[in-house]
Amino acid sequence: MANPSSGQKLAAEFVGTLALIFVGAGSILSDHLSGGSVGLVGIALAHGLTIAVMVSAIGHISGGHINPAVTFGAWVGGKIPTREAVLYVLAQLAGGIAGSVLLVALFHPATREAVNLGTPALGPGIGPAQGLLFEGVATFFLVFVVFATAIDERGAFRSVAGFPIGLVVTFDILVGGPLTGAAMNPARALGPALLADAWSSHWVYWVGPLLGGAVAGGLYQRLYLGKK
Repeated sequence: MANPSSGQKLAAEFVGTLALIFVGAGSILSDHLSGGSVGLVGIALAHGLTIAVMVSAIGHISGGHINPAVTFGAWVGGKIPTREAVLYVLAQLAGGIAGSVLLVALFHPATREAVNLGTPALGPGIGPAQGLLFEGVATFFLVFVVFATAIDERGAFRSVAGFPIGLVVTFDILVGGPLTGAAMNPARALGPALLADAWSSHWVYWVGPLLGGAVAGGLYQRLYLGKK
């Protein structure tokens, strides 16, 4: 089969990110609508399963980044050229916004407003510095596993990579959901924030994940793949 074109890669990243926001943020809306029956475990699984499935579905097309922090980490590690990285991020952000638009069309305004359309937010007693620390560390784990299972040619991309990547998202949310919402992904934060006009500490969800992804990508490259 011929290598995927740039357009095919960008479409895959768009669809993958759209699915993450539609299902992930949608699970928060459904949790509110159902009186809390989904719960933290259900929300964590909604995000993690979506990542696992979509990475497995589009990994052979685009690498299945579905996250600007993953793309940034791959760029820092020298695994994606600059132009393609920029286009990936734009496609991911567009997918996140599109997923949020679908949620606006699907859920009642009162439900959307009650949880700011699933926009991640700092929990009670959590300041921006703590939020930055968690988002950075959680994204470090995510991008490290992406490198180990999907980017490293010795990894197990074709057989199991989507599964462990999805599990990282799940266990990060189980720990950090009450702290920051455990976005680990600027696109996951931007789409709902834009449609809900909810910008409190929004910078945390860019700086933390991008720093964590950069450290993970650079460290894995130097420790296990050799210097660029």
